Amino acid sequence: MPPSPDHIRATAQAYLSRHPGEQSLLDSLFTALDDTQDPTHRRTFPAHVTCSAIVLDATDRVLHIHHNATGKYLAPGGHVEKDDQDLVHAALRELREEAGIPQAAVTPLPGFEAVPLDIDVHGIDANPAKGEPAHQHVDFRFVFRLTAPHVVTLQTEEVSGYDWRSFQETAAPTVRAKLALLARPARS
Repeated sequence: MPPSPDHIRATAQAYLSRHPGEQSLLDSLFTALDDTQDPTHRRTFPAHVTCSAIVLDATDRVLHIHHNATGKYLAPGGHVEKDDQDLVHAALRELREEAGIPQAAVTPLPGFEAVPLDIDVHGIDANPAKGEPAHQHVDFRFVFRLTAPHVVTLQTEEVSGYDWRSFQETAAPTVRAKLALLARPARS
């Protein structure tokens, strides 16, 4: 079973306890959670939940992968699947599928074991070929530290390149701002 609306709501509330000023940004999430449709299903419109893995290496560089669908370098991530037990594991599954990095090679940053670093709501253009109207992704972005060297192995059906960027060059401005607030134990 995919993550329940109660689990998603509790995760979002834990996030909002850290970022209360973002309450109104998550209105579409709470509307989706109040609906009878599965908020994690990719055909739930006008908004559904997705998950991403923000991965830091030993020098605080952030993994970005080139997503073929968007043509952009972003964190590994995507839609929740029916077998994902919770949102964190959805992010870890996406990391393994898209970048070949297993759960054993990463660990959540302290304090972020069950709370995302960021929740971003962004628009997705209509895709007539897939019968999808314009909609929103509510992306729960969990942060992990790479704990063992691991080769990035791309899932070429969905991604076509990768880059390790300094946290100051992170593609998502909200992630960049939140990473800048974290302690940086890798620096000397």
